[in-house]
Amino acid sequence: MEFTSPIKQIISHLEKIQSFNVQNPLDDTRKYLDTMSLQLNGKKESVAMIEELNIPIENHQIPIRIYRPKGKTTQKSSGIVYIHGGWFIAGGFETHDAVVRKLANKTGSTVIFVDYRLAPKHPFPAGLNDSINTVKWLVDHAESLGIDKNQIGIIGDSAGGALAASASTQIGELLKFQILIYPAADNQLSTQSWEIYETGPVLNKEGGIQAWNWYYPDGKNNPDPLAVPILIKDFRNTPSTLVLIAEHDALRDEGELLAQHMKDAGISVRTSFYKDMVHGFMHMGEVLNEVDRAANEMAAFAHQHLEIAVEKEA
Repeated sequence: MEFTSPIKQIISHLEKIQSFNVQNPLDDTRKYLDTMSLQLNGKKESVAMIEELNIPIENHQIPIRIYRPKGKTTQKSSGIVYIHGGWFIAGGFETHDAVVRKLANKTGSTVIFVDYRLAPKHPFPAGLNDSINTVKWLVDHAESLGIDKNQIGIIGDSAGGALAASASTQIGELLKFQILIYPAADNQLSTQSWEIYETGPVLNKEGGIQAWNWYYPDGKNNPDPLAVPILIKDFRNTPSTLVLIAEHDALRDEGELLAQHMKDAGISVRTSFYKDMVHGFMHMGEVLNEVDRAANEMAAFAHQHLEIAVEKEA
């Protein structure tokens, strides 16, 4: 496989990351993502305001961070719920801060970032339930948040793409669009792209197997499609969807297959293939121009469907 010079530079950088004072493989994964994001994200954009809240849900709370975009003057904003990646076991406010700031400004939408419960302490369906409950809470509290409840979308990257895809089958009637960024859709790790990129870059098969075992320990026998989206058959609630695929990504084939399953079910789906890119490229704005390109594409897709929503209500 041939990598471009910027990707070679990134791979070289990633190989040098040493997580500090690692306690165990889980701790190592979390610190690795923290370090990668910190070092490669590039300069963070300023936004109008960031608020942190806790959503009370039965016996726990869901921390969220609300990003208000720069220059928003309309009384009510559109809203986007963002579900982060990290193999279901890592990631949070800081790992995705730069990405979410950029998307808030590009889309002109208020972005609600969900700090859902992580495996292995909280395996499936905890993260999925937190994602679904955040969308429901947003709709119920849209008025007080200055958000139009009829103009809400969802974005998920990697593991967050799996959570978003599953959530939208349950509450898609509340959503105008869905964007899946290099989604993790299959716990089998048996596609051709997994064979090609078994040892990287960015992801490796050993780590993927461990992550799925932590997230969904019951996944080997008769798995629940809501945990493993490649198995979903019923997409009737799924809104119009954009799927971003990276060329040099172990998750490439399962992302393309998930998109095809949606198309076969009659869902409006657009797949966008990012040549030369690796998994997690949205965290690499320090080096890659494609981060802005992808953010612009996602913003255009969001605007297209939010404008449709406004026209229908007129």
